[in-house]
Amino acid sequence: MAKLSVKPLADRVLVEPAPAENKTAGGIIIPDTAKEKPMRGKIVAVGNGKPEEPMTVKVGDLVLYGKYAGTELTFEGKEYLIMKESDIYAII
Repeated sequence: MAKLSVKPLADRVLVEPAPAENKTAGGIIIPDTAKEKPMRGKIVAVGNGKPEEPMTVKVGDLVLYGKYAGTELTFEGKEYLIMKESDIYAII
């Protein structure tokens, strides 16, 4: 992956969301209008943290986050989410 020129500040991270599912477990194709937003993704950039709270996630970590976490951002034609580290529930 090319190096991003986006650098999150403080305790924020930039996440590349996983693609939305196209089929159910039973094989039913899901139309675009009914697709759920993914709640997992890969961290592609991290801030430096705060002096009293160092960052616990790093670039490349796969994470789970809340359904409404973060702010959507399009950069160089790709969709990302920028969110606080506290919006992340777990590293998977």
